[in-house]
Amino acid sequence: MESSWLKANQLEAARRAITHFIQRGGKIWIRVFPDKPRTQKGAEVGMGGGAGSLSHFVAPVEAGRILFEMDGVTEKTAMEALRLAAHKLPIKTRFIKKL
Repeated sequence: MESSWLKANQLEAARRAITHFIQRGGKIWIRVFPDKPRTQKGAEVGMGGGAGSLSHFVAPVEAGRILFEMDGVTEKTAMEALRLAAHKLPIKTRFIKKL
């Protein structure tokens, strides 16, 4: 429901929460990939001198984007697994169901 950059470790934490809850049942697709590199300069480094070293990768996510998709589990199980995953993400999310 919000636009943001999601770090690779945030997506991984959400994925692990889902897989831990469903315990080898069903299938999970991650619909975003962190392929945008972010740099960061060291602490107490002066201005100038170009960009810093590679810090982490992010996935730009716009509002309305589907992050995770699940199949092969009941709706109740999927809702609980995705609720646990939503707690790992810094953005507001919503559960949607394909008709």
